[in-house]
Amino acid sequence: MIRKAVEADSEVIAGIYNHYIENTAITFEEEKVSATEINRRIQNVQAAGLPWLVAVEDSVVVGYTYATKWKDRSAYRFSVEVTVYLAPGTRGKGYGSMLYIALMAELKACGVQSVIGGITLPNQASVALHEKMGMKKVAHFEKIGFKFDQWQDVGYWQKSLHS
Repeated sequence: MIRKAVEADSEVIAGIYNHYIENTAITFEEEKVSATEINRRIQNVQAAGLPWLVAVEDSVVVGYTYATKWKDRSAYRFSVEVTVYLAPGTRGKGYGSMLYIALMAELKACGVQSVIGGITLPNQASVALHEKMGMKKVAHFEKIGFKFDQWQDVGYWQKSLHS
């Protein structure tokens, strides 16, 4: 089941995200985040009129997705950056696709034109998910981030929701 994130989800979401902070270069955050901080982020996203959704299996949050403004300047108001994270051990079960399909439907209904996803490379699973959703690679920044004593590349994928 996909539903809107609520405050009670913050602790599980923090646990999922902290796994990626501590063990991967998928996120460029380097310090663990608290449930309080995650709740603040959820509230900020939702207050901006954008969705933050969770996937739930057997009453447990197994993944989440959300959108944030792409940039602050007003001409970018129809563009968002999207993010999806899955609990360890849940990849390959379709949750990423379910989350992104629901997210993009809500974004389209909100009038969003351009959806952008940033991916630390290499990451075959994330690239495959974004391309499955109809997103196309539009940029590749080399050595743009530095985590775990290594330079990291980031690619950007984009999709238009309206013709």
